[in-house]
Amino acid sequence: MVEVFKTIAKVAPSDATVLIQGESGTGKELVARSIHRLGNRRDKPFQAVNCASVAESLLESELFGYVKGAFTGATTSKRGLFEVANRGTVFLDEIGDTTSTMQSKLLRVLESGEIMPVGSTTVAHVDVRIIAATHRDLTELVGQQKFREDLYYRLKVVTIELPALRNRMSDLPLLFDFFVKRYSARQGKTLAVHPEVLSFLESYSWPGNVRELENVVERAVALNTSGVFAIEDLPQEMQVAKKKPPQPSAGPWPTLAEMEERYIQEVVEATHGNVPRAAEILGIDRRTLYRRMQKSTES
Repeated sequence: MVEVFKTIAKVAPSDATVLIQGESGTGKELVARSIHRLGNRRDKPFQAVNCASVAESLLESELFGYVKGAFTGATTSKRGLFEVANRGTVFLDEIGDTTSTMQSKLLRVLESGEIMPVGSTTVAHVDVRIIAATHRDLTELVGQQKFREDLYYRLKVVTIELPALRNRMSDLPLLFDFFVKRYSARQGKTLAVHPEVLSFLESYSWPGNVRELENVVERAVALNTSGVFAIEDLPQEMQVAKKKPPQPSAGPWPTLAEMEERYIQEVVEATHGNVPRAAEILGIDRRTLYRRMQKSTES
């Protein structure tokens, strides 16, 4: 992370395009905002959009704007994020999920600064710094011809790789302490932390990364009435999803019960503790899954 911070400090004063790569929840937007805040465009707008959460037709309107009458319901013209952020920064989150058509239009912005609002025949020019982020492997997508190679190289002028929380566990105590203090202050509470909590958190795999840690702490602080942050304050699905050391089997092969238990644990972890979704994948009733998880915890 020290190297990440150094890179942020070096690249911020320039106008270089930055590609931030990392799993969901690792803090990609925080890095983008830090680059903007430390750069020469800090007094200009910062506009962010999650490309994966917006349909392509709507994403085009969101980014480039539209003119009156461009489509049904367009009773007035509207500026897009690129125009709103002129002389500032546009953060394109999850750019790996864009379509080839959208990729072509984004490439045009990067190469010439040209945009064309939906329904217009007039080209407009903008001066924006673009920071993009993705949790996907763009080199793999390029190889599969699902992402434009020319756009990929335009984006990765400077690349910042954010490690998953499980790969930087030495930072967990600092992050945990920071979040406990932040949300305790917001809730007007003073909490002591049980010594077992940190050991428990350090043994968890954190599929949702730092975002998951922050949400877990915020929830625990909000619901706590004892004044002591204990393991019981953590979500139940997190407690049952925590990996247990494998139990010895009767021979070189695991028993069927052991295989079932391991598979259930893997599915629960893969769904980030979403029990209804895990039950759907496993093909069992969620109450049955809860019982199996509880039995596994007690054994």
